[in-house]
Amino acid sequence: MRNERVLLEVIATTVADAKAAACGGADRLELITAMGEGGLTPGIGMIEAVVAAVPIPVNVIVRPHSRSFVYDADELAVILRDVRAARLAGANAAVVGMLTASREVDRDALLRVVDAADGMPLTFHRAFDDARDLREALDVLLRVDGVANVLTSGGKPSVLDAVEEVRALVAQAAGSTCTVLAGAGLTIDRCAGFVHAARVKAVHFGSGVREDGVVVEDLVQRVRTLLDA
Repeated sequence: MRNERVLLEVIATTVADAKAAACGGADRLELITAMGEGGLTPGIGMIEAVVAAVPIPVNVIVRPHSRSFVYDADELAVILRDVRAARLAGANAAVVGMLTASREVDRDALLRVVDAADGMPLTFHRAFDDARDLREALDVLLRVDGVANVLTSGGKPSVLDAVEEVRALVAQAAGSTCTVLAGAGLTIDRCAGFVHAARVKAVHFGSGVREDGVVVEDLVQRVRTLLDA
């Protein structure tokens, strides 16, 4: 028996997505645009509309382009503006990720984002999976106050192929204030087995709860039921 409810985060790209996910039992949303590019920063109007439409927390991705996770000074300035704007629009957290050219966590840039977030927590997104050494990258993130979640597929295209890697990251983060959020490639039929094997306390669903690109309430409900069983 698991005595702790597994947190279910669902990607939303529209108000309809957000409502379907919330009604299906999602605990939290990750609001993005451009899902085909891995998620880019949504507009302020969309953030405000989704926050107003659902009773659950809305985490907002702040990612200015999909070319890489290495940002120059101008791009970082845009990220900082968007983080501040998302907080003012009612976001629960900002979802960010930045690496150096040598594929290490860009700690200096991340600390500037923490400052701009002004107390709003951060999720470090799957830029993490592009890091040269995942254990080392997590060690850096665990020492940055404000990083509440790390979204990862364990360095693999599908998290379902990274059970051991994810379990090791969960163990590394144990006792910290940072949660390992497992995502990418999760399917409804395999989610419960994966959660049990990897010992994760939070999962992230995108296409796994969609039909024709749209979040389906019944699919979210199926995941919620399986996680609670």
